[in-house]
Amino acid sequence: MSKVRILFLGTPEFAAESLRVLLADDHFEVAGVVTQPDRPAGRKMRTQPSAVKQVAEAAGLRVFSPSTVNTPEFRAEVAALKCEAGAVVAFGQILGQKFLDLFPHGCVNVHGSLLPRWRGAAPIQRALMAGDAETGVALQVVVRKLDAGDVLGVRRVAVPEDMNALELHDRLMVLGAELLHIEFMDWLRGNLVPLAQDERAVTLASKIDKAEARIEWAGPARRIHDLVRGLAMGPFAYCVRDGQPLKIHRTQPLEAYPLPEGALPGTVVGVEAERVLLACSQGALAVLDVQPESRTRQTVASYLRGYPVRVGDRFE
Repeated sequence: MSKVRILFLGTPEFAAESLRVLLADDHFEVAGVVTQPDRPAGRKMRTQPSAVKQVAEAAGLRVFSPSTVNTPEFRAEVAALKCEAGAVVAFGQILGQKFLDLFPHGCVNVHGSLLPRWRGAAPIQRALMAGDAETGVALQVVVRKLDAGDVLGVRRVAVPEDMNALELHDRLMVLGAELLHIEFMDWLRGNLVPLAQDERAVTLASKIDKAEARIEWAGPARRIHDLVRGLAMGPFAYCVRDGQPLKIHRTQPLEAYPLPEGALPGTVVGVEAERVLLACSQGALAVLDVQPESRTRQTVASYLRGYPVRVGDRFE
């Protein structure tokens, strides 16, 4: 089979890994790359190209950064590339039907969940926040309805209770690229039959709202722990101590911890060398890594040297 000429659409590092794999695959010819426009990033908010753009430019590929792909002018530019198929990974725009119709063999999308569970913008975070013991990545055929296309393949991942969103992201990033390397070509050759999603099993992974990051100590220790690890890519779980926000980066749930009688949620019930224990509605949460306002992330051992904590103190 001759090389398949494709258009790649993606933006962050999760997508850049897939582009690297496709560029190294002799079965594909990447005719062009579409990515989001350069945007301010970092502490100094300097305008930077996306991770995908950096990979594409280093490979000498033609790069497009339209504010939207759904204009007649941009569709004409894509049509001129004469691509047979498209590969979409964390691109960040909705593809209109007229755009999808430009590809004789259709478009596929790498999605960071086991579809139909967690359709939407934040599948990695939502899986962890819900305490899922298993998640994964899926390759689906792109259709107009969000993440509703037939599934071409999946890779499953067991989720340990201490895995956070950054770690899960990196694991799924590699597996997503593997799906494009194997299942994408198998589908184009006619060796795969897509499987329709069960609409009855759909759950939605809505975009993370910053308001969700505030820890409610009145919840169970396990649920708060899942919030902390789920928001490890941002905006980060936080509480308030002495009127100042305190980001919580790493925790351990102690579900069977015997709380003192009358201990209110958020009360410090133990101070150890490397962790602070806070009462929850069920059990206690051991806090291991934190970040005070305008400071860098640090261990609790370091935090305690500058910010003493005593049993009976309250975190809000």
